Amino acid sequence: MQSRVMISKQDPASYQALVAFSQAAEQGAAAAGIDPLLVELVKLRTSQINGCAFCLRMHTRDALAKGEQPDRIAVLPAWAETGYFSAVERAALRLTESITLVADGHVGDEDYAAAAADLTEQQIAAIAWLTTVMNAFNRVAITSRYEVAPA
Repeated sequence: MQSRVMISKQDPASYQALVAFSQAAEQGAAAAGIDPLLVELVKLRTSQINGCAFCLRMHTRDALAKGEQPDRIAVLPAWAETGYFSAVERAALRLTESITLVADGHVGDEDYAAAAADLTEQQIAAIAWLTTVMNAFNRVAITSRYEVAPA
């Protein structure tokens, strides 16, 4: 595999701004009453869609450490076909997917309306910011090809 520039190290000021953005998004999620486990599910689902192995490993470990159930992580790619997730979680995951897949048709009215049926405006904003920052982190890790190997 060809060596890549580690953009986080090449431009640490930009990376630190992204870290600060992430912290602000997490604070916003907490203020909106978003469960910390749902925050991790949003990060995982975004990373699954983007195929970011580094972030998947990190946030799977984080979710498990916070008490998430392995079965819920296992079925996360097929969340809509399961009974594992609450209405709020389902709304957040649907919005997360729509934002992450924005190139496939933007955030459609149907997806937004479904989210708005179960989430407050503050929660919609929080999920949107969490998803936006996670998409950015995925792009940093994928562009730089962060190493993912057994620990």
